[in-house]
Amino acid sequence: MAEEKEKSALELIAEVLLRHGVEFIVVGGQAELLHGSSRVTYDIDFCYRRTRENLVRLAEALVELKPTLRGAPPGLPFRLDAEALALGSNYTFRTALGDLDLLGYLEPFGDFEAIANRAITLSVGELELRVIHLDDLIAIKQHIGRPKDQLSLMHLLAIRKTRSESGAGE
Repeated sequence: MAEEKEKSALELIAEVLLRHGVEFIVVGGQAELLHGSSRVTYDIDFCYRRTRENLVRLAEALVELKPTLRGAPPGLPFRLDAEALALGSNYTFRTALGDLDLLGYLEPFGDFEAIANRAITLSVGELELRVIHLDDLIAIKQHIGRPKDQLSLMHLLAIRKTRSESGAGE
C-alpha cells in the first residue's frame, strides 16, 4: 500500500480558503515552484480579489487560520474582518500552517483582475489552484529586481525557453 503524501503548507492553507469560497491566485515563490523552478521558498503568496463579498469570505477563512501580523510587536491588536481588510491591501501573516502573504496589489500589474484573465489552473495534490501566468511572474520579477528575484528570474526564463523550444504550452 502506498504511503499517503503529507500535504504542503500551500495545500493546507489553500484548502481553508477554498472551503470558504475565497477567490485567489497563487503568486510568488510557490508559483515559481509550480511552474517548475527549483528555488526553495517557504512563505505562501496569494493575490486575492478585493470585492466586498470576497473580503468577507477571506476574513472568515483567516479566523480559522488564526494569523498574527508578521513583523509586528507580539500582541498588537488587529481586527480581523472585511472592513479591516478593506483598509489595506497587502498583508503579511504568520499562521500555524506557515507564513502567508495576501496581496491585493501586485507591481507592476495592479489588482487581482489584472492577472486573473491569464492565470492558469494547476493540480496541486487534490486541489485545482489558479496560478499566475509564467510571463506575468517573469514581468513581476523583472520589475521588482531584488537580488533574490534575479535568481528566480534566471530559473523562470530558462523554464520559458525550454517550454518554447519543446513546443510545450501552459
